[in-house]
Amino acid sequence: MIKEDKKTLILYLILFIGITMQAAIYTNDLIHEDSPYLRQHAHNPVHWMPWADKAFAKAEKENKLIFLSIGYSTCHWCHVMERETFENESSAKILNNDFISIKVDREEMPDIDKYYQDVFYLLNKRAGGWPLSIIMTPNREVIFAATYLPPVDTPNMSSFNHVMSFISDKFKNAPHEVEKSAKSISAALERYNATDATKDSIDTSVLEQFVNGVKSSFDELNKGIGQAPKFPHASTFDVLLDIYKTTKNQEALFMAEDALDAMAKGGINDQIEGGFYRYSTDEAWMIPHFEKMLYTNAELIEAYSNLYSIKPTQFTKKIIEDTIKNMDERFLQNGLYKSASDADSEGVEGKYFVFEYASAKTALENSGFDQAEADTILKYFNITKYGNFEEGTTNPYVDEANTPKNIEKAKEVLKKLRSHVSYPFIDDKILTSWNALMASALFEAGTIDEKYSKKGVKLVDDMLKNLQKDGVLYHQVLFGSTLKVKGLLEDYAFLIDALIKANQYTQDSKYLQIAQSLTHEAILKFYKDDTWYLSDGDFKSKAPLDDSSYKSASAKMIQNIFTVSLLSGDTDLYFQAQNMIAYIAAKVKNYPSAYPEAIKAVIMDKIGEILLKGPKHDIKELRKLKSDLEYPFIYVSETNESMFQACSNTECFSTSNNIDEIKTDIKNHLK
Repeated sequence: MIKEDKKTLILYLILFIGITMQAAIYTNDLIHEDSPYLRQHAHNPVHWMPWADKAFAKAEKENKLIFLSIGYSTCHWCHVMERETFENESSAKILNNDFISIKVDREEMPDIDKYYQDVFYLLNKRAGGWPLSIIMTPNREVIFAATYLPPVDTPNMSSFNHVMSFISDKFKNAPHEVEKSAKSISAALERYNATDATKDSIDTSVLEQFVNGVKSSFDELNKGIGQAPKFPHASTFDVLLDIYKTTKNQEALFMAEDALDAMAKGGINDQIEGGFYRYSTDEAWMIPHFEKMLYTNAELIEAYSNLYSIKPTQFTKKIIEDTIKNMDERFLQNGLYKSASDADSEGVEGKYFVFEYASAKTALENSGFDQAEADTILKYFNITKYGNFEEGTTNPYVDEANTPKNIEKAKEVLKKLRSHVSYPFIDDKILTSWNALMASALFEAGTIDEKYSKKGVKLVDDMLKNLQKDGVLYHQVLFGSTLKVKGLLEDYAFLIDALIKANQYTQDSKYLQIAQSLTHEAILKFYKDDTWYLSDGDFKSKAPLDDSSYKSASAKMIQNIFTVSLLSGDTDLYFQAQNMIAYIAAKVKNYPSAYPEAIKAVIMDKIGEILLKGPKHDIKELRKLKSDLEYPFIYVSETNESMFQACSNTECFSTSNNIDEIKTDIKNHLK
């Protein structure tokens, strides 16, 4: 028996070595990269190179077209295209013979991704996505832009090999036609990217227009915005709640509350472990795309915390707690948060997260639940014999108000059942911008429990320790590697916001000083010709004003400038922010609901921010006044003075020993 076991072990060992050697037959330049996404492609038969001067010099020297592929590690269709095309030797042969192939991680280089997404939009008259497929001339002029390309021709789409061979033949046999097309696209892109900023005025009527705009696309039946695929739009609902606090617009509150409630109960929320998936593939929030992104969860924590500050229910509190717990369990490492987890487990989308009815029922009954209790729990999570997902499995959601007894124990049983399947791949990049979003969310969650604000402070401290070196802010780090990519606009914008919140919680001036320094640095680096740019290198890409995947960094930066001005007394910053508002006013007025974070900046400008000052021993009274007033843009500051003060960016309009007088003056000021 022992001999047989040894034979079996040796056979398994030989098989393992064979598989490993086969997987490593091909190795390209991506093997030296830090990005988990790039390393996923390091053993493709394609001769991939990272985005660098070396690749472009090679293209020019060999007079070859450039194939640029942009994606990210938890992108489902990126994995599909890799399996179908980039692991296919015939496709690789075409690329290796006729192209210089470059891979970019869009999370590592969002400025490059944004530039080529704009190119895609220009050529295709619709929004792009991932994987993004770009073909360029040897001197980097675009001639073709697509997203996913199939392995074989379809009625609506040519295959990858067909497209690449056709363009390669054109380049070899009719180079003048390719050159003419490239010049035409370059000229169109130059016109598209030309700075066209002009000043305009804007007033608070845009708040009602924002609400009406959201209402026009609001799904009254299933709640949320738009049709399938349906995204959380966390920043939109967060701003609706701020508008309610500012104007008492009931429609704004109802839409935000209804949507957040529907998402919390739906399949887009992981009902067993907590945490939200990236989006829903259907209109009813039932079947998600199962990847979990740090930024999605950070923004939703903030929105639910905002709702809790208006309507403090146990249900909302539990959603916030469970989401933070899931981010901590799956993403937190050495004090910082990883980026995202994949949708696929063992090569199958959603496999880890869904349940088969019989096995779920057996697991519950084997864990001490009687048959009736097990049936009640399965009914609560809508885990049925026929399922709502592939092969009769169920992605849980809830639609009952009454929570069964021992629900937490039941969740642990179902979570343990999940553990029989490998948890999806986790991208362990530590991004400054996304960690800063999470830190801001933790400070907002401090409204339900102060421990979250303390976690926020620690996260900010760990970010400064690990992502800033010799006074230089960096975009990302992977533990065990060196800092390489310098900070982008989004890193500055979201970190400054987190620093402001750290200052507000701790009253420690060091956080404000760092925020002030980074604010001035960001303006110098990224604000040119009345326009915000994503980076300050040679590669110019305008920062979007709209909130797309997550909050607009340019709009957040304008908010920061207003707030840093208020807290530091730097009035020059205030006038700069007002000037920036004037340059985005026309765009915001034209389509308000597309620009939630910009709407916040407009409120800060047109209604104003307020700073409450008072003696250190009265700071709790100031915080209570801030809470009572509900207005979202009130801040507090300890002083050595004996009296209370309320100040705007340009004046202190109320001074008194009586906190009630201060409260009355603020209400009058906000009218």
